[in-house]
Amino acid sequence: MSDDHFHFSGTPEPHRIRTLQILKQHPEVKALMGKNPFTSLAIIGLVGTMIGLSYWVKDSAWWIVLLLAYGVGAFLNHSLFVMIHECSHYLLFRSKALNNIFAIVANLPHVFPSAISFKRYHIKHHSFQGVHELDADLPDFWEARLIRNSTVGKALWLLLFPFFQVTRTVRLKEIKPVDGWIVANWVVQVAFDVVIWYFFGPGALMFMLASFFFSIGLHPLGARWIQEHYLTLDENQETYSYYGPLNIVAFNVGFHNEHHDFPSVPWNRLPRLKKQAPTFYNTLLSHASWTRLFFRFLFDKNISLFSRTVRQERGKVKLTDESKPDLDLVEAGSLATKSGA
Repeated sequence: MSDDHFHFSGTPEPHRIRTLQILKQHPEVKALMGKNPFTSLAIIGLVGTMIGLSYWVKDSAWWIVLLLAYGVGAFLNHSLFVMIHECSHYLLFRSKALNNIFAIVANLPHVFPSAISFKRYHIKHHSFQGVHELDADLPDFWEARLIRNSTVGKALWLLLFPFFQVTRTVRLKEIKPVDGWIVANWVVQVAFDVVIWYFFGPGALMFMLASFFFSIGLHPLGARWIQEHYLTLDENQETYSYYGPLNIVAFNVGFHNEHHDFPSVPWNRLPRLKKQAPTFYNTLLSHASWTRLFFRFLFDKNISLFSRTVRQERGKVKLTDESKPDLDLVEAGSLATKSGA
């Protein structure tokens, strides 16, 4: 694969096409779409556990804090990213406000306010996958040129991944950067950080901060970002799923093709979606180990930040699209049936 330019595709993103095909051949998958309010209990439990661990480790030596953050905190923190992801697709409750509130709650141990902003940019990633001016999941051109396929560069990129993600938002000029919910996210997050520092001390906040960076960076869990859309197995397949054991603690976030095809299916039903449409998913290339992919990404010179698919085809998707192609198709079919009745 080239290390000096992205892989260009002249075709639309593949997921909406496959969604339509699956709905035609396996209409039973419609029953999997819906909400999972019990995800809110997972959020409360994970946030409570992170707060408890931060209190327990608050007076410990720095190396113990870092060790616990890498071995335990990172997994809990990563799970909370998945919870925010579920909230961004409104998969907990019908009320958008309640989903936003729980996203802000799940954000608390991450130290930095990002839940509502993530939702804004993530939905555009679904709607405009591979369109550089709208998909913040794609590296910037300067970012890819800076890191290229260097092992040291890729390690630093993973370590500083949150900072690189923030810089990408500058190029997405069509997306409104601030609104009331984002302000609320900032206010609540800063208040939480101050409370943790004041009552528990800097050691507790250091634990949360280290857990945050490890959960999405220089850690086998960081391979998730490589697994999802980097062209690691075939440059003609731009989305990959992961079916390894870490899905148990990562709330099935590895089922990424399934999620892009059916973003209205909550995390707990994604394995059933794969089982109900085997001819579509068993024929796709996938990953079985984040750890193996983590080390391969670092040392394989054939994989660089340019190992991504880009396109100029935005289709007829409106900028306000909320990325519900599965639900939209089902509702359109229902309306057509009623009209013909």
